[in-house]
Amino acid sequence: IQKLCDRVASSTLLDDRRDAVRALKSLSKKYRLEVGIQAMEHLIHVLQTDRSDSEIIGYALDTLYNVISNDLEEEEQEENSAKQVDDLGSQFTEIFIKQQENVTLLLTLVEEFDFHVRWPGVKLLTSLLKQQGPQVQQIILVSPMGVSRLMDLLADSREVIRNDGVLLLQQLTKSNAAIQKIVAFENAFERLLDIITEEGNSDGGIVVEDCLLLLQNLLKNNNSNQNFFKEGSYIQRMKPWFEVGDDNCGWSAQKVTNLHLMLQLVRVLVSPTNPPGATSSCQKAMFHCGLLQQLCTILMATGVPADILTETINTVSEVIRGCQTNQDYFASVNAPSNPPRPAIVVLLMSMVNERQPFVLRCAVLYCFQCFLYKNQKGQGEIVSTLLPSTIDATGNSVSAGQLLCGGLFSTDSLSNWCAAVALAHALQENATLKEQLLRVQLATSIGNPPVSLLQQCTNILSQGSKVQTRVGLLMLLCTWLSNCSIAVTHFLHNPANVPFFQLTGQIAENLGEEEQLVQGLCALLLGISIYYNDNSLENYRKEKLKQLIEKRIGRENFIEKLGFISKHELYSRAAQKPQPSFSSPDQMMFDHEFTKLVKELEGVISKAIYKSSEEDKKEEEVKKTLEQHDNIVTHYKKVIREQDQELEELKQRINTLTSQNEQLQATVTQQVSQIQQHKDQYNLLKVQLGKDTQHHNSHGDTFQMNGIQTEEVSKLKEELEEWKNKHELLQGQLKEKDSVIEKLNSSQLEMGATEQSSQTSKFGGLEHSNELQKELEMLRSQIQLQSAEISKLQMENQKLQVMNTAADPMLGDSGATAARSSELEGRLEQEIKELKSQVKALSEEKETLKQHLDSSSSTVAILQDEKSKLQREVAESKKEQDDLLVLLADQDQKISALKIKLKDLGVPVEDEDDTESGDQGDEDEDGDEEEQD
Repeated sequence: IQKLCDRVASSTLLDDRRDAVRALKSLSKKYRLEVGIQAMEHLIHVLQTDRSDSEIIGYALDTLYNVISNDLEEEEQEENSAKQVDDLGSQFTEIFIKQQENVTLLLTLVEEFDFHVRWPGVKLLTSLLKQQGPQVQQIILVSPMGVSRLMDLLADSREVIRNDGVLLLQQLTKSNAAIQKIVAFENAFERLLDIITEEGNSDGGIVVEDCLLLLQNLLKNNNSNQNFFKEGSYIQRMKPWFEVGDDNCGWSAQKVTNLHLMLQLVRVLVSPTNPPGATSSCQKAMFHCGLLQQLCTILMATGVPADILTETINTVSEVIRGCQTNQDYFASVNAPSNPPRPAIVVLLMSMVNERQPFVLRCAVLYCFQCFLYKNQKGQGEIVSTLLPSTIDATGNSVSAGQLLCGGLFSTDSLSNWCAAVALAHALQENATLKEQLLRVQLATSIGNPPVSLLQQCTNILSQGSKVQTRVGLLMLLCTWLSNCSIAVTHFLHNPANVPFFQLTGQIAENLGEEEQLVQGLCALLLGISIYYNDNSLENYRKEKLKQLIEKRIGRENFIEKLGFISKHELYSRAAQKPQPSFSSPDQMMFDHEFTKLVKELEGVISKAIYKSSEEDKKEEEVKKTLEQHDNIVTHYKKVIREQDQELEELKQRINTLTSQNEQLQATVTQQVSQIQQHKDQYNLLKVQLGKDTQHHNSHGDTFQMNGIQTEEVSKLKEELEEWKNKHELLQGQLKEKDSVIEKLNSSQLEMGATEQSSQTSKFGGLEHSNELQKELEMLRSQIQLQSAEISKLQMENQKLQVMNTAADPMLGDSGATAARSSELEGRLEQEIKELKSQVKALSEEKETLKQHLDSSSSTVAILQDEKSKLQREVAESKKEQDDLLVLLADQDQKISALKIKLKDLGVPVEDEDDTESGDQGDEDEDGDEEEQD
């Protein structure tokens, strides 16, 4: 080893130094001490100087790991004791970290991507943290980017390095809140949950287990990280962990371990030791994402291993503890049985069954306690199952109350204790239920009258049962009687056997050590009977009970017995945390909530015992005075509360009325401005309407407008101008037609009258269109008459031709006949020519008249269309004006209503009667004009 060390120190060739370091590595496991003492300094020097060669760096890191690590081979473990091994590794670690630069150098090497450098560097750093955790943590914490460099290991694609990186971070985050916060804010939760998902959640291997252990390190007792985990919505990603199938047989040991750690991780987030606000927010998140429902599914599933079922019950307990929403959901869960039973009933059946495992029964008790914690609704439901009016007479279904009573009086002392504690939790801080439970009657045996539950508890105490049973019953009685005077009266008023005689007898006896606990609880019960005694029973007043203690026990002895409770070792264990955790059934004596009650009552009972009768009287008087004062204060508080409520209501009404008033004022202002705008527009339209009426009087039409908006008024003006232009164009066309008709009249005198009437009809415009139609009909009739004359002349011509053809044979008879015929032919030809000329002239006149008629008909049609359009425009204008008048009337009504409201609210309003009367006069005049039109 010495020669090899010399070669490492003095050789100039890298190959020689590499071979020497390789040889040291092979010797380091067997000769750990020698290599560590002689070679550590040289190896550190190699790490500093030969960083360019990854192979020699890897050998050096492996050698240092073998020297520092305690993971020795079995032969070496047999030869050396564990203590010597621990000391050796710790000493070498201390030597290595004495120079902080060595750890910083190691962090730099871990950053290298080369597998032969990074992996041994991770293993060496993990070993250093195992040996000297706090010191190495502090060096890494102050090193620049030290933690961030190590977080990069989780992103390494090589699973070996990633998995060893998880182990490194486990050691790094142990018991160091600062590093835990840095790791969490370096996105550790996201990366670890991704790894768990990739590995198959609960079905994954040991990598999942390592990730869960690291998550526990980051979250346990670290409120900042818990809050970050919740706000990052990582609770929702836990739900798939607990998805188990119907077939739950044959779970592997690794799956059981993984699921156990997952359940513990849920419990870390909702632990009763966390701040209440943080626990409550996590509980709500678990309900909303369905995680609680998933846990309840496992709870009611079949084939789940016993230890997983026990841990699931404990987890559900803490998820519902003190959260009303979760407690209500748990009360609604039913077991998949036939008929279905509530999950609470099924769990209680396991708790009172002595064949069930002890840890499972403890878990069920804890679940029941958490279900009732700060849950008055749940307490009432449990107690109601014991009351006579709600018990199922048919006996078909078993209730929670019946199971608790059955367990309370069974032969199994553990069942007695569990049932007594469970029933005590149903009465915790609930005076109403303590009084109602006094009504419960039990049928002890056939033929005997029923006995009250309170009486039955005292009967069992007097029978000298097992210590565990008596402790449970005494805790139940102490919880029941505390802060409930009626229950104390019922307890003292017992004709069968006066309980305090038995209590005093048990307290006075000098029994063995195992009975001292029962004596202390008896003293506590008797002290409660004194402290909460309202002196309603003459024989059992406070003073008489104190005298009895003085005579039969002695005050000092009584106080000594009372103080024994809080000095007991089992009492101290139970006071540490709410979950009942006992290594064996024999140690199951005290309940966590009961320890709080003892702590509260021990001092006040001690003071009450030493008070004299006069002091008691004074105290009672003071109490009465205080009660009176309290009543008066309560009364005044009630009055003040009512007045505050009335004030709040009045303030709200004032605020509402003020806002309404502001809205109404704004509305009134808006309405006034709108009305003023409408009035201006109305006046403008009225002026324009007057002008348009004067312009169109010749047509007998009155154009009206309702221009609410300026754009509509301008549009209507443009349309009127267009109609005027069209009208002028039509007038020009009429004049042209008139000139044509005058020409026709000059050529046809006989048509003069008709043409004259047609011309006058055209000048008559739109109003004489009917007369023009009549004249056109007359023209058509005249043309028809002329056509008839033409046809008559044609008939005569045809007759003459027939006569001519008939006279042809007679031409050869005589010359006179020929002369007459020639003369007749000449006359006929002349008449025919004349007739043809007349027919031709008449045909031309007919064509001219037809053209004139067609043009007149088209002109009439155009004018009729124009007239109908103008009439529609006039009707629409009238309708719009009517709508405007209706709108103005509605607005006037609204303004008057708003003014009335404002006056009712006390706001001064100016009257505008003059203006309104003027406007009304204008509206009346307009109405008269419209009627005349």
